[in-house]
Amino acid sequence: MSTFSYNEKALEHLRIEDPSLLDSLVDFETAREAHLKKEHAKIDKRMSLTDAIATYVSDGDVMTDAGFAYVRTPHQAYWEIMRQAKKNLQCIAAPNTNHSFLIFNNNCDYSHNSYVGVEMRGIDRNYDRMLRAGRVKILSEWSHGGVALGLKAAQLGAPGVFSKQMLGSDMLKYNPYLKVMQNPMRDDPDPVVFIPALYPDVTIIHCHAADKYGNAYIYGPTVNDVATAAAARKLIITAEEIVPESSIRGRQGTIIPFFYVDAVVELPFGAVPGNMPGCYYWSRQWWEKLIRFGCVSDENLKVFFDEWVFGVKDQFEFVDKLGGAKWIAESRIQTKAAEGDHEDIDFSYEEFTRTHDSGLYY
Repeated sequence: MSTFSYNEKALEHLRIEDPSLLDSLVDFETAREAHLKKEHAKIDKRMSLTDAIATYVSDGDVMTDAGFAYVRTPHQAYWEIMRQAKKNLQCIAAPNTNHSFLIFNNNCDYSHNSYVGVEMRGIDRNYDRMLRAGRVKILSEWSHGGVALGLKAAQLGAPGVFSKQMLGSDMLKYNPYLKVMQNPMRDDPDPVVFIPALYPDVTIIHCHAADKYGNAYIYGPTVNDVATAAAARKLIITAEEIVPESSIRGRQGTIIPFFYVDAVVELPFGAVPGNMPGCYYWSRQWWEKLIRFGCVSDENLKVFFDEWVFGVKDQFEFVDKLGGAKWIAESRIQTKAAEGDHEDIDFSYEEFTRTHDSGLYY
């Protein structure tokens, strides 16, 4: 592994005593070696979710979130990481909302923070509580665009990019990877930020369809997932359905090509309880209960995850707890309506509060 020169002021501000913790994310040599070792022939990569997580998510890995917060996010794969008690993970993404729960479960010790929140459901008090209690260490602070540019640089095979991202913000004081430099194309003072290429160890991307080789199709925005797929040393694809290769080719082309992929998991409802565009809507009541009840305290969150993660064996039992066929039917109509493909839909529901729990999730 190479040696790296980090932003010394950021190391001081973040009190990072062992800078080698930062190395894997920007180490091109080991990332290139991992990519060259990938199987470039078309072989059947199908396996169970349990086996995929056990094989390709290792203790100490740098892992990215995929999708966007609660949209096309591989939540069911994250629950399996919790069940398998993976340890010492670092998490980065834009946003990296979901690693808050991995921190609570002692899976994630380090955060490359870009944003942790839940929008209209309230703030994520769990992440705040974990940080104050010293149960997670922030290694770097990012903007969404900064992370995206780092992953894109890796996808393109560039050492990094010059950008105006994060200039004028205090993130520069808390990100050891960033350096302010003079724009080499200008003679007059013109500061730019050098953002290095980012190479996560592992990412899990939930897609609408994939073939057995790993060619994968996404309907709707891909966010950073195409760049992340190219950058990651290890890539697990979970998919709503496994289809013939000819079907992938007929869906206006492959989004993620097979030669990036290490494992393919057929996982219907793999993004539940989040939103899967065109398939199902997110359970707003479930997220309200998590944030407004679970995230208030360690005791509440343990009760919540004991029921919803450790109390179910797979995504089908999870969907049954949400309401089974009734939840599936309503969430399918809701996501179509949200995309302008359905009329006369009532989006109202019984809101979860600390004093009112209808017990319904649809």
